[in-house]
Amino acid sequence: MLTEPFDIPWPAAGIIRAVRRRADASQRELAAHAGVHPSTIGRIEAGALTPSIAMLRRLLAVAGFRLAVVDEFGRVLQPMRDRDDARDGADRRYPSHLDTILDPEPGEWWADVYGLARPPETFYRNRAYRDAMRRRSRWEVRVAKLRHVPPPPRAVPPYG
Repeated sequence: MLTEPFDIPWPAAGIIRAVRRRADASQRELAAHAGVHPSTIGRIEAGALTPSIAMLRRLLAVAGFRLAVVDEFGRVLQPMRDRDDARDGADRRYPSHLDTILDPEPGEWWADVYGLARPPETFYRNRAYRDAMRRRSRWEVRVAKLRHVPPPPRAVPPYG
C-alpha cells in the first residue's frame, strides 16, 4: 500500500534526474532524445518547470519507462475503451461513472415502470444499486480465487 500523503509536491525534478541516470545521459542528450530544448531539462531539474504529461511521457521513454496510474495499493488503473456503439443520438459519450447497458432488458430502464419508450441504451442511475451489481459481478468473475468468501447479496433494483 502506498503510504505517501497526496498533498506533497510532485517530485518531477527527482524523477527526471533518476531517468537521466538510468538512461546514462546528460541533460543535452536527454533533451535531444526527447525532442525538447536542453534548458527545459535544466529548468525541470531545478524545480522551475513542471513538465506536461506529454513531455513527461517522452522523457520517461528515453530510459524505457512508461507512465502509469496506480491506486493506493499499487494496482494499475486501466484506461476505459472508447466504443462507437456507446454514444447517444448526438454522438456524445455517456457519463464515465455510469455502467452503460446496450440494448437494455425489461426492467433495466427507469421508465419501464411508466411504459415510456425505451432508448437503444441506458444505464443504472442509482449508485448503491450500481455498486452492488459491480460487487456481485466481481465476485462471480473471480469465484475460483474467492471461494472462501461468501457471495455478496444480490442487488435489488431501487424501483421494486
